[in-house]
Amino acid sequence: MKVEIWSDVMCPFCYIGKRRFENALQGFEHKDEIEIEWKSFQLNPDMKTDPNTNIDQYLADVKGFTIDHARQLNAHVTQMAAEAGLTYNFDKAVVANSFNAHRYSHLAKKHGLGIEAEEQLFKAYFTDGKNIDDIDTLVQFGTELGITANEVKQTLESDAYADEVRHDIAQAQYLGIQGVPFFVLNNKYGISGAQAVPVFEQTLQKAFDEWQKENPKPKLEIIEGESCGPDGDC
Repeated sequence: MKVEIWSDVMCPFCYIGKRRFENALQGFEHKDEIEIEWKSFQLNPDMKTDPNTNIDQYLADVKGFTIDHARQLNAHVTQMAAEAGLTYNFDKAVVANSFNAHRYSHLAKKHGLGIEAEEQLFKAYFTDGKNIDDIDTLVQFGTELGITANEVKQTLESDAYADEVRHDIAQAQYLGIQGVPFFVLNNKYGISGAQAVPVFEQTLQKAFDEWQKENPKPKLEIIEGESCGPDGDC
């Protein structure tokens, strides 16, 4: 059964939602039959990458908050993240446009490493204070996953996967998704936000039960004969 997840790298609730969903999936009896696909979304497409701007100040400027209120909001989210087992260091976060990070994620997805790339990007932004719009940084991430530095560099220095990112965003708009994280299960059920683990557990079970009925395993009438098994017995 397919689960599609729309998110943005710079969305604090997306990383929390990712971890809560993973916790729900970990205890799910049929987790090996779940296919996860991460989808791109941009909360602020016009954001300018600026390593010299403090994230609290950026939030205050964009939202019209006082700097103290921005700090309080980030402190609250930091506590939520800690409860999910994550470490947020907003004092180190780099204000960065996420478009290149999404393109990198699509490249990783081509190699079957989409989930690993998402974890890399979230940790880089929220924990390690790395610039997720920096090509050299993304090249390093790629090599850590086993993608050649040359392929990552060539991809990011071109416009490769730009259309794929835009397609994901357009698909989100078509579905009426206005915020992230947003989880779509079996193309039937949508979960908006970093919901509690039991919400993910219940919806996973409900969606999977329906998917299983729609996709029953074939029942074969087997005529036995001499054969070899995977354990080497013949």
